[in-house]
Amino acid sequence: MRFSVTLWLLAATISWAAPPSNIDNLQGTQSADRLVFCHFMIGIVGDRTSTADYDDDMLRAKSLGIDAFALNIGVDSYTDAQLNLAYQSAANNDMKVFISFDFNWYSPTSGASAVGSKIAQYANHPAQLMVDGKVFASSFAGDALDVASMKSAAGVPVFWAPNFHPGESDFSKIDGALNWMAWPNNGNNKAPTPGANVTVQAGDEAYISALAGKPYIAPVSPWFSTHFGPEVSYSKNWIFPSDLLWFNRWNEVLTLGSRFLEIITWNDYGESHYIGPLKSLHYDDGNSKWVNDMPHNGWLDMAKPFIAAYHAGAESVDSYITTDQLIYWYRPTLRGLDCDATDTTMVPASNSSGNYFEGRPDGWEDMQDSVFVVSLLTAPGTVTIISGENHQTFDAPAGASSFQVDMQVGIQSFALTRGPNVVLSGSSLKEVSSICICGIYNFNAFVGTLPPGPSDPLQHDGLASLTAGLHVSTCFPSPSLPATPPPPPTALPTTS
Repeated sequence: MRFSVTLWLLAATISWAAPPSNIDNLQGTQSADRLVFCHFMIGIVGDRTSTADYDDDMLRAKSLGIDAFALNIGVDSYTDAQLNLAYQSAANNDMKVFISFDFNWYSPTSGASAVGSKIAQYANHPAQLMVDGKVFASSFAGDALDVASMKSAAGVPVFWAPNFHPGESDFSKIDGALNWMAWPNNGNNKAPTPGANVTVQAGDEAYISALAGKPYIAPVSPWFSTHFGPEVSYSKNWIFPSDLLWFNRWNEVLTLGSRFLEIITWNDYGESHYIGPLKSLHYDDGNSKWVNDMPHNGWLDMAKPFIAAYHAGAESVDSYITTDQLIYWYRPTLRGLDCDATDTTMVPASNSSGNYFEGRPDGWEDMQDSVFVVSLLTAPGTVTIISGENHQTFDAPAGASSFQVDMQVGIQSFALTRGPNVVLSGSSLKEVSSICICGIYNFNAFVGTLPPGPSDPLQHDGLASLTAGLHVSTCFPSPSLPATPPPPPTALPTTS
């Protein structure tokens, strides 16, 4: 998310005050083992008032094998209150965290002292991630930052691994680097176009070359779609092609073997690349129009064996799959559905960023009308996918495999069989619709699993802006997925 949300917070009454800087006091030093980070947006969680509000995020991330949250911060009035809560929750739950400075709000030309001081403020906290005996910190953008002045202001050894860009910064002054571009793009922050297609692997190569042996933070992200209209000041409306990106990218990073990787993101609902729960407490910055009823928890499930394989230095996930599971995802409507009459972006809006487009999101043609399925299997089986009237079966080997079928309007159903035995079977809670849900173009993904996961509804604060700017009166700020899935078609194998 690349903007600040102006929200008021009941500030925490106790602030973390670091003791006098002394590197001998720094705790939690990690070894050179591979580490998995996940980007967490502090800017939308200003409604949190206790460490308990962070506990579920910490525990869930830890259970997946995520080593640390990268806490993205701007300069909101509640930033320190939330950092205090997040750091303490991490310590209570044996997790690590570090600050990721968002240079949409920090100044890269004059902010060195502020960045260094903020690093110093939390440097001695028990939950602070340490790498090679140094306080770990990162950023979004910030190429012009005076690194030497920042480190001097910090007063402690800093492992500075920012999202600087090859060719725009002196990489000799940093300790590592994060590549944010986790999606295929045109080289100018938009979807690929004919003759302009920069793969994520090409980004890997550019960073690894520029780092010249220093640690690389490889990005991994499942999706990108955003659709903010004139109802907010940060209007933007584009996609990056995602489809099977989550599966393919995990396989790439296993082969790449970088020292670090960062999942983008845990809770950036506005850009649809969240893997964390919808019910994770947060404010609605306008994203609920396309996020309501669109859980992504299945992507968490899929990541778990890949994270285990990455930690072990394995190039294949197959040996780390311990239970049978199907993870599936698809968009809620076909891409050609015409929503012009009611969509929120069919009028001009502020476009100082160059990211606002009227109507369907820029790049929409790059998304396939498909249902995607990843099978995680302990033994070979047969995967059945039914999308509307489209019924297909696939032979699936043991390990991890991906499949896709043409998406049709109607019920989406899935099964795993072995010979005459039905191992998994069921339908999704969300049908593919022939109408414009809430009147808008929604290029977000619905993610489900077999066996089914628990219910994950948006909470009150996360729904507060759902109707703002809508041109229809048939959409309400409340979760609406059914408690049970629709009856499966008769063609679907069912468990007895």
